[in-house]
Amino acid sequence: MKKSICGVDCGRCELCGSCNGCAETDGQPFGAECVVAACCKKGEAELDAFREKLIVAFRSLGIEEMQQVSELYALKGSFINLEYSLPSGQKVKFWDDNKIYLGSQLHKKGSDRCYGIAADETYLLVSEYGDGGTDAEIVVWGRWN
Repeated sequence: MKKSICGVDCGRCELCGSCNGCAETDGQPFGAECVVAACCKKGEAELDAFREKLIVAFRSLGIEEMQQVSELYALKGSFINLEYSLPSGQKVKFWDDNKIYLGSQLHKKGSDRCYGIAADETYLLVSEYGDGGTDAEIVVWGRWN
């Protein structure tokens, strides 16, 4: 049985079959860092403090149509790594598919679109997209910490 650093029940995770185990890999279950494990290794209160600091950062962006950020979840990069078109026409992705980030999906008020929010220790991203991540647009991308 795999053991997690943060207390997640690995047996109930849909990624259990492809995960190498958090405790066994020192917080790199898919070969890249897990922001949650990194916080937990610093002490029990670190993860809560980091989440709260990040929630404040997202709220301070003042995106009026975005629902209030109240919770952030551990998300594998491949789940959130949408492709964006830059003004030059170049298509890019910002996240590492194997890293674990903190983020959430929030509904855009008065619309059928959603906001995806995600961050690690250095960068945060707010994007807007349609059903299934279609027509993704960058709202905010930058260093935050």
